[in-house]
Amino acid sequence: MDVVSDAIAAVRAGRPSSDRVRVGGRWCARLAPYGGAGFHVVIEGGCWLLPDGGEPVALGSGDAVLLPHGTGHVIADSPAGPATVARAVPFERWQAAGRPAAEPPAAGAVELLCGKYRLDRSRLHPLLTELPPVVHLRNRVGAYPELRAAIDLLGRELTARRPGSGVAVPSLLDLLLVYMVRSWVTEEGGGAWPAVLDDPVTAAALRALHAAPAAPWTLDRLAAAAGVSRPTLARRFGALVGRSPMAYLTWWRLTLAATRLRATADPLTAIAHDVGYGTPYALSHAFKREFGTTPGRYREEPAPGDA
Repeated sequence: MDVVSDAIAAVRAGRPSSDRVRVGGRWCARLAPYGGAGFHVVIEGGCWLLPDGGEPVALGSGDAVLLPHGTGHVIADSPAGPATVARAVPFERWQAAGRPAAEPPAAGAVELLCGKYRLDRSRLHPLLTELPPVVHLRNRVGAYPELRAAIDLLGRELTARRPGSGVAVPSLLDLLLVYMVRSWVTEEGGGAWPAVLDDPVTAAALRALHAAPAAPWTLDRLAAAAGVSRPTLARRFGALVGRSPMAYLTWWRLTLAATRLRATADPLTAIAHDVGYGTPYALSHAFKREFGTTPGRYREEPAPGDA
């Protein structure tokens, strides 16, 4: 897997949810802060996103917006003032009332795809941590072709539930999240991680670590895999990623262990072996240092995204 795929897979928890909503006239709905990530895609018409503590964002037809940190926000027909925002309808009630009917949409109606992802924020990859509170992907000619295709397919599945939709919809939602994050990384150029993934030396080292995290890596071996000297790898990796290659490897191994603890009933011995620790004791010691708790207690605690 590549870094973007691994970063998303490590924090995904449970099943995403979504719905297709059509509304008209004057409307204003509030989504409270959430432990996962939220998204809206404007299928038809236009509306406004009013994030807590942020500037209003105008959303046009075809625009997609991801709120990767679960920022509370209002979505409305206009850039409403504080008094209107204070009276906003709870999002779940508005969403239930606005599900599309069988008849064609009325003139001036706004149609959206709205949904949530459950994420375990205790182990966010730095690539996801540096995402801004609002990722606004505008509908531009020729931009984000994969994202456009996923939006179209998802909209069709949500409009008319057909055989296989129970599998198709969650899979398309997972694709949508990948495409939104990829679009920000590759085309929007925000944050440090686009530069990390564009650097051939650092990217080669990350690919090697993510492909075989349990391998007996040393700085010499990793530098050989990246095709550079030890000092060159250490300098470029540290400057771009913000930690040394071996420190990143330790963090990533423990993140993988945490994912396995919550997602499976695998014994600690198997997990330790698979992530590169010789004994369960060695893993437990490193795990407690990183997460502040033992693997057993971590496994028993609910993931933050379950709230």
